[in-house]
Amino acid sequence: MGHVNLSPPRRPGPPRPWSLLSVTFFAFLSGLLLFLLLITTPLGDSLAESGRRTLAAGSSPSRARIINSLVSSGRIAVDPCPMEDVDYMPCEDPRRSSHFSREMNFYRERHCPLPGEGSFCLVPPPKGYRVPVPWPESLHKIWHDNMPYGKIAERKGHQGWMKQEGSHFVFPGGGTMFPDGAEQYIEKLSQFVPIKSGQLRTALDMGCGVASFGGYMLKENILTVSFAPRDSHKSQIQFALERGIPAFVAMLGTRRLPFPAQAFDLVHCSRCLIPFTAYNGTYLIEADRLLRPGGYLIISGPPVQWAKQDKQWADLQSMTHSLCYELITVDGNTAVWRKPAGAPCPFDKESAFSLCTDSDDPDQAWYFNLKKCVNKVELYKDLSVGNLPKWPERNVKASDRVSRVKNGVDFFEADGKRWARRVNYYKNVMGVKLGGADANVRNVMDMNAIYGGFASALVGESVWVMNVVPDKKPLTLGAVFDRGLIGVYHDWCEPFSTYPRTYDLLHVSGINSLVSNNNRCHLVDVILEMDRILRPEGKAIIRDSENVINKVIKIAHGFRWTIQIHDPEPESSGGEKILVATKTFWKLENLRRI
Repeated sequence: MGHVNLSPPRRPGPPRPWSLLSVTFFAFLSGLLLFLLLITTPLGDSLAESGRRTLAAGSSPSRARIINSLVSSGRIAVDPCPMEDVDYMPCEDPRRSSHFSREMNFYRERHCPLPGEGSFCLVPPPKGYRVPVPWPESLHKIWHDNMPYGKIAERKGHQGWMKQEGSHFVFPGGGTMFPDGAEQYIEKLSQFVPIKSGQLRTALDMGCGVASFGGYMLKENILTVSFAPRDSHKSQIQFALERGIPAFVAMLGTRRLPFPAQAFDLVHCSRCLIPFTAYNGTYLIEADRLLRPGGYLIISGPPVQWAKQDKQWADLQSMTHSLCYELITVDGNTAVWRKPAGAPCPFDKESAFSLCTDSDDPDQAWYFNLKKCVNKVELYKDLSVGNLPKWPERNVKASDRVSRVKNGVDFFEADGKRWARRVNYYKNVMGVKLGGADANVRNVMDMNAIYGGFASALVGESVWVMNVVPDKKPLTLGAVFDRGLIGVYHDWCEPFSTYPRTYDLLHVSGINSLVSNNNRCHLVDVILEMDRILRPEGKAIIRDSENVINKVIKIAHGFRWTIQIHDPEPESSGGEKILVATKTFWKLENLRRI
């Protein structure tokens, strides 16, 4: 057998050197890949946010040092935020929320930064900002430069939402389901719902757009809370508040909305796209929790007689039937139901729903997960629509919900008299303008409302009041709604769910009680948030002990507020002082020149 002669193996030589062209091409591909990664994934937002925070941390004193300096001397001025944060919402920041789950729109709910993580700076107004157009003119037009975002006008202008005309955005009053105007739509609804009777006072508008429905319901003396998430329709709630319409940012996702049970006389959804029958009817159950006995549920748009949504429409009819709702009418794509006002709806084995246990409190609503069961709500005799006094009588009458609390009626009546006296003192002695076009006050918040006495005393003024009941205090918000006022639960150690510059007047009695016995936040944090949501030249009225007010004075200087100190009304006791602060109208470009 022959042998094959094999060449001796080559010894490995040195690696072949890369040519300059190869290196350049490789670098180009790597750079292109990194660029695409940054703009098409959350990584870019994450890195940008991380870099911004790192830069801020490296170029400014720590939060603790700022707080100590403010409290001890008040001689430090809090730095302004960069212009990119002109619409900064700490708990609804897309750069943060994009990292959370999409399931049940969890990522669109509140996700607040941890203590020390959020920006500790003053949010600047946008370039060209002006003091808002006064009410009621603002219902129809606002300054374009106060929120120069034309996306909604471009997409929804043909439906009558809004459009730009010169230096203004104008609002014809339309909506997706009522392009001819909210007034005509409301007039049509009044054929089936007693809108003009005085029986209805509080309403909830889900997924409200720019809140034209709520704006025109005010003509019927119906106070509507409008809500929508911060989503692709950028700044829809910001537009609503600039118009002077009650609204706040929220998402019906995995948690209850921050309201008590049996709060609203009417719940409205106009193409809100809430899947009421999904997740075993969880969202319909939440609407039922919020709706007062005898109240009205209106759904206009999908799935009501909507193409390719026959199953969803059938499921919705079945589920409302299981809740014993009366279907009043189906008019085109609009359906109107009435919740039973009498005995609770019986549930059997064939029902679509089950009852929750007795341990579940239907009034608990702050970071409280949605339930897949119907709450056992105690039916108070006078809380149903038709049994409550008509507006405005119901504003001054203690409801049955108040009478169930020990000494509740006595406290309610004394609280009403006290705040009528105090508001009169604010206006006539202190000279604080609390309403009217000359005051340019429309959007008001009471940060520690209890029974809503302050808001009640302002009925008759051209203002609306968001009554905030701190979540750690007694759950009195139900009584606020019973008297025909509106509000939400909130924890003031966290930012509020609204855009910057959305309130004209903030009022807080007992500001220190919002942070006392709480290691999560400081009084400075609360005032920082007040500055964020207060518009330039807006006012804050703060009343507390003289010791607390002295602390607030030092802090206020660091926020560039101008202040006045007043003694309280003669009938007051306990050594209180009243601070009236005005937020100065500073501009970022002017501060940088100093």
